[in-house]
Amino acid sequence: MMQSNHMILDLNPPVSSLKEEVLKGLKLNQKQLHPKWFYDEKGTKLFNQITMLPEYYLTRAEKEILTTFHSDICDLIGHNAPLFELGCGSEEKIQLILNSLKRGNRYIPIDISGKALNNTVEKLLLSFPLLDVKAIRADYTQALSFLRQNDKEQKIILFLGSTIGNLNEKERENFLCEIAINLNQQDGLIIGIDLNKSTALLEAAYNDSKGITAAFNKNLLHRINKELSSNFQVNHFEHHAYFNKVHNRIEMHLISKVKQAVSIGDETFSFLPEETIHTENSYKFDLKQFEQSLLKSGLCLRKFWTDKQNYFAVTYIEPISK
Repeated sequence: MMQSNHMILDLNPPVSSLKEEVLKGLKLNQKQLHPKWFYDEKGTKLFNQITMLPEYYLTRAEKEILTTFHSDICDLIGHNAPLFELGCGSEEKIQLILNSLKRGNRYIPIDISGKALNNTVEKLLLSFPLLDVKAIRADYTQALSFLRQNDKEQKIILFLGSTIGNLNEKERENFLCEIAINLNQQDGLIIGIDLNKSTALLEAAYNDSKGITAAFNKNLLHRINKELSSNFQVNHFEHHAYFNKVHNRIEMHLISKVKQAVSIGDETFSFLPEETIHTENSYKFDLKQFEQSLLKSGLCLRKFWTDKQNYFAVTYIEPISK
């Protein structure tokens, strides 16, 4: 159990919005579901298995960067700044950073999943029992105003794992602009981005030979069935991921194999054979173009680090001087 001074602050309970967002997404011409809903307890476990697959280079490359350049990264972070992590995921990457910092930093993970927060914090406290942790259960894609607390204190925002690649161009622009608004001049932002590479490497990473990514994708339907009492026949859908060259992104879909109907409450949704639900985008980046998008949002790229194969980059970003 977590000690009493390690608490979860519930800013934005997501349970009620799951149904609202699912219904809205399934009413679109191109049916879609937001990838943030992947991460229930089972989905989080499946994703952690994905990160260890030989085809999934992203996590290995990012860990390589955090391990190789930990001294440079931590010099920029400093030894007193609170660390806000958006979408905490597993504890392994933040542990690589904390290992190189002194004891003055506080850790504030923000995630939509209370279970993910509990798991991350409990595991982290085994290695850092004196770490000051204040977890926040919230949908950071909808509000970042909590970053304004303690305005006079330097803070560092962590957005690792190339999660920014899940946002389309407009969403990314809005997100970066809101981040910039809520940063003070002395603050920093660390973002992980997946770099451009061959289509073969990209598609292999999202279509693993063990079928774990497929199970991860389909688990979204299991979650909706469980939490919204819907009747998706999950075996009537198959996983499909491919690289969209026009938009420079991997797209993940669930393809209906048959003509079928699905009910959620009073709503019924019809599917034709081969009709898809678009479940995730994962944009790939050119560093120069990424830097330009930062500038448009009032941010500047101060430094970046890549792995030996140049698959991935960890970037350190600051507000543009006002």
